[in-house]
Amino acid sequence: MGGPLIGVDPSVIQVGNTWYAFATRTIGSSIHIQVAQSTDFNNWSIVKNADGSQKDALPNLPSWVYGASPNTWAPDVIQINNKFVMYYSATTTADTSKHCVGAATATMVTGPYTPVGNSALVCPLSQGGAIDASGYYDFATGKRYITYKIDGNAIGHGGACGNNVAPYVSTAIKLQQVAANDGVTLQGGATTILDNIGAADQGIVEAPALVKSGSNFILFFSNGCFTKSTYTVNYATATSITGPYTRAASPLFATGQNGLTSPGGMDVFRDGKHMLFHANSGNGRAMYNAVITINGQTVTA
Repeated sequence: MGGPLIGVDPSVIQVGNTWYAFATRTIGSSIHIQVAQSTDFNNWSIVKNADGSQKDALPNLPSWVYGASPNTWAPDVIQINNKFVMYYSATTTADTSKHCVGAATATMVTGPYTPVGNSALVCPLSQGGAIDASGYYDFATGKRYITYKIDGNAIGHGGACGNNVAPYVSTAIKLQQVAANDGVTLQGGATTILDNIGAADQGIVEAPALVKSGSNFILFFSNGCFTKSTYTVNYATATSITGPYTRAASPLFATGQNGLTSPGGMDVFRDGKHMLFHANSGNGRAMYNAVITINGQTVTA
């Protein structure tokens, strides 16, 4: 298990023989989206511009994002033919206390990514907004989806990460079909496939990532507040993409395992093997990597 390097909520994609990781901005930095690369999945380096400065994969933001404090979070990058699509979360000008999900495209995996349109892709403000979008393509059906979290934390009643005081607000994980050829045109409505179960989750499930192994869909997610030792890399399984999903008996990664503290916010490449996540490192959070094995409805690392 390698790490640490770049920061929170990393996503992973392989292009050719090179791995790329994208992550939430570092607090205090002008970089909106960080990007790193590796040829062996263990040794990573920050992608830089020609002048040696750190590259920003999303240098320009659309008009719906609150530019004074964009808080760009949780990017995910997918490839559609020769195009790359990035999903990201950002503070919206419509309500600067909440995030919405946007999309951007590029012809090179490292960007620069150009925002799609002047409106957010998903923006349910009355429910708290939306974050943590992740792309998934079902090769069996030819259908493309995104999963994302309804950010009920933003309207929660306090406690850990804002939603650990009853009555608990929904932080539903949603499944939304999008057009297979562009990854950004919504197809029909969204379906809830998981939600928090109150105090046992500290009112939070988040960071969904979906893969398929054989006839089983594996929904990776985190539960709990990332600032607490109860934060985990967890998963649930189903035989239908829309569920019902059954949670595993125990998390894949939790505090105390492999020397980790508060691991979560994972992404898994479509091979169902290569995983990135973040966990405590020093006084902050940093990226770690792992190779996992899916055997039926059980995941090990």
